[in-house]
Parts: sequence; C-alpha cells; structure tokens
Amino acid sequence: MMLLKSNEVIKSSDIKFGTSGARGLVEQFSSNVCAAFTHAFITSIQSQFAFKQVAIAIDNRPSSPAMAQACAKAIEQLELEVIYYGVVPTPALAYVSMQDNIPCIMVTGSHIPFDRNGLKFYRPDGEISKADELAILNATTEFEAITDLPVLTVSDKAARQYSERYTSLFDSQMLTGKRIGIYEHSSAGRELYTPMFEALGAEVIALERSDEFVPIDTEAVSDADKKKAKNWSKEYKLDFIFSTDGDGDRPLVADENGDWLRGDILGLLCADAMDIEALAVPVSCNTAIESCGRFNHVTRTKIGSPYVIAEFDTLAKQYNSVSGFEANGGFLLGSDTIVNSKMIKALPTRDAVLPALMLLAAAKEKPIYELVNALPQRFTYSDRIQNFATEKSTAIISEAKENPEMFLAKIGFENLDVIDMDTTDGLRMTLSSNDIIHLRPSGNAPELRCYVESFSNKRTIDLVNHVLNRIIG
Repeated sequence: MMLLKSNEVIKSSDIKFGTSGARGLVEQFSSNVCAAFTHAFITSIQSQFAFKQVAIAIDNRPSSPAMAQACAKAIEQLELEVIYYGVVPTPALAYVSMQDNIPCIMVTGSHIPFDRNGLKFYRPDGEISKADELAILNATTEFEAITDLPVLTVSDKAARQYSERYTSLFDSQMLTGKRIGIYEHSSAGRELYTPMFEALGAEVIALERSDEFVPIDTEAVSDADKKKAKNWSKEYKLDFIFSTDGDGDRPLVADENGDWLRGDILGLLCADAMDIEALAVPVSCNTAIESCGRFNHVTRTKIGSPYVIAEFDTLAKQYNSVSGFEANGGFLLGSDTIVNSKMIKALPTRDAVLPALMLLAAAKEKPIYELVNALPQRFTYSDRIQNFATEKSTAIISEAKENPEMFLAKIGFENLDVIDMDTTDGLRMTLSSNDIIHLRPSGNAPELRCYVESFSNKRTIDLVNHVLNRIIG
C-alpha cells in the first residue's frame, strides 16, 4: 500500500486554480491527482460542515468519466457516500447539492479545448472561495494511491430538480407561439433544455448536436457561430436561440434577428426584469450597467465568480435583492428573490437558464432587440491571443502600467491620453476618445485577453483586432 500526500501530488502536477476551478491538460489529471484534489477539498471543509455524502457530475469531455471515477474512489476512501449525477450542467449539480446541504465536485473544463479539463468544488453553502483554494493547495492529507476505479450509477435527481426550479417559476403557456432553437453541440445540459422550453409552451428546434466536444466560448463567439445563428434564425423563423458553453453555466442567446447578445447585456436585462436592487459584476463588464440607472448600487470586482460571490454578503447587509453576472453571461443569484409572486432560491454560482428565461419573460411586451436598443449604446467586444505565455502577458501589462502613454504609442494611439486607469484586474484604461481598453492574462489558460468598450460594435472589433495584432507584432 503506497501512501501519497495531497499537497505534493498537486504541486508536482503543475495544475493551477484559475478564475473558476482547477484547470490543466488532460494528462496532468491522473487518477492520483484527481484523488489528491478530492482528499484536500473534503478534509479542508470537514471542520466547518457535517456531511456523509458528496455529489459528483461531469461534462461531455472524453476525459471526464475517468476523472469522476478517481474523485469517487477518493470519496470512498474517506468513508463517505458518492452520489453521481452523470452529465448535467454545473448549476444543476450546485443547486441540488446546496438544497441537500452537501459538498460537490464538477468535472469540467468549461469552454476550454477538449485536451484540457478541470475540477470545480462546491461547499454545502456554495462555490469555494479563494481562501478555500489555498487551503486545498496546502492540505497535507495522506491517502492511498489509486489502483482501481469504481463503477458509478447515475441518479436523475439533479437534472429533475434543476428543471423544476424553472418550469415551476413561470406559467406553462409563457412561451406559447415562440419558436426557439437550441444549439446543442456538446453542452452538458443538452438533454434538459428542449423539455424545459417545451414545458413552458415553446416549439423547439434542436440544432447541431455534436458527438465530439465543442469548446464554445460565450465571451469570444466565433464568426462561424455568428453566421450559423443568422442562418438558423432565417431558415427556421426563430424568435430566440439558446445555447451554453460546455458545462452549461454560461448562456449564449440570440434575438429575433439571429444576433448573439453580449453576456453582460443579457445579465443587465435579466437583473432588471427581476427588479434586483444591488449588483456585483467584474470590472470587464459594460458601463451601461451603471449608466442605465436601473440599479441602486453596482460594485465592480476582479474577474471570476469567486470575487463576485465574495461581494454578496456585503451587499445583502444593505439590500433585499442581490445578484451578479459576468461578461460571459453567467448569472449568479445572490439572494432568495420573488419572481411572478413565487420565491426562487439563491444560486450563487454561474447559471445559464435563468437569464434566458427572464429575457423571454421581458420580451412578452416588446421584441428582444428593442429591449437591447433601449439601453445606453455602449458596445463591448473581447478576444484573446492563444498559447501566449502568462509571463509575457504580465510583463506587457506591467510595462503599460508603468508608462501608459508610451504603451499607447507602441500600439498605435499616439494622439490619445489615458484619463483613467483601473488595476482591479489587469489594466483597464479609459482613453480621451472615451474608448476603454482592458488587458489581462486569462486565469484558465495561457492566453492574453483584450476587452474593449466603445460607441459602436464595429469600432470595438476593430480596436480589439488592432491592439492584439500590435502586441503579436
């Protein structure tokens, strides 16, 4: 019997925590590495919570089932019961686990390519914090090396309860007369979405299911997916298109014209439809959130759901209804809230379904594109340089912070001044042209991300491409 130490196994794997969960290459997530993370996570929270069960779910990546089995084996070594929900969206796993007051582990790499994967950890009260991440990395738990993997039996409870959370909130005829396209690809929630929208009265057209994993990034929608949405909208006469990223916690929705909405605009419209008083949003989100005047308070945080969630306790002391969302569209409900005279329980983790349904509810009065056009017209766009070493990104940003005017000249903006600098996360510069350029290294992969906000959609795209091309050059 070989004993291993969790911190040593994790350190030698070179796997890091990003903005949401531990991420790395598939080959880094060996059975013993998955077990080390599981042991470290469970033992680090056992002094704070009493539980006898731990739940696990996965996305549709080829590597996810074996990783789940390794996590399950580690849970069994700790003499706890494993509840396995199979392939379901991350928010479905998080929701049912919070209701049952048990921790859970989601095996997913979200939107990153299929040769990578990851683990997301939830305490009985929700997503782990940055402090919890440190506790996991530093835990010195000893465990037996994994030599065999258990067979896991799927429970449908998470899928069922997640669907009921939303179908019970709205009238069963709310979507009658609506034609809705579901872009299924390899999304973890693809078995749930058609029945869910049909239960609310919609006619649903399933679109482009894939047997291979498709890394949809809701924050950087590909040109191919933009064309698909336009074509589908015309061909099937759709009122709405719904999709998500790989693990179903980030929405991607298109309006009546087949135009994909930016995630933060979707979040703004959802929060407005729910009469939310106070918001926590990452610094990269559209400034229309403040300038629209629909919320009593908006706090800006670092990018990543743990930072948004960390603000909820502070906001809840002053406001009755609290939520947050990210530029990728994931909506986090920070407080129990009344919708349609019914209580919807807090779900402080990214969710894709709630913002989609709240937008459809708001669109009963006027078309989605009119709801969007009624907002202050500020446009955002982001893209990234892939396979770009984090050290390089950090050096570029440090240089820009040190001498922003010289950096502007280097990237071709000699005639502009920096009128505001925000270093909450990376470097966000407001220029004298009223454009905003924001650079930061990705927390999940070796990428440099560039976010731009401006007065026209074309200008944001041109600026992002210009900045990234100059940096590559």
